[in-house]
Amino acid sequence: MDQQDERIIRIAELEIDPAHLAEYRTLLAEEIEASIAKEPGVVMLHAVAERERPEQVRILEVYADRQAYEAHIRTPHFLKYKEGTAYMIKALRLIDVDPIAVNAKVYP
Repeated sequence: MDQQDERIIRIAELEIDPAHLAEYRTLLAEEIEASIAKEPGVVMLHAVAERERPEQVRILEVYADRQAYEAHIRTPHFLKYKEGTAYMIKALRLIDVDPIAVNAKVYP
């Protein structure tokens, strides 16, 4: 990682209780929408589920810097997500990663 690059980039690997999958996905989508709309330091949040195992959720998170990440985890919308989904999450692994090539285009 370039020494000037202060972004926090991580992959969250989650296993969701299948009995609560629809509810989890709703709460996650609400949290991501609020984070992108309200927090300039949240650069990107992309959530996907494995096609054959939809309870396996992966989230690519990009924050402008450590301060943006710390602010994010204290927001009301994140705390609502965290508290509201705690019993739905069977496993969580957070993997800090270094960017190699991170780019995107706006897609209609």
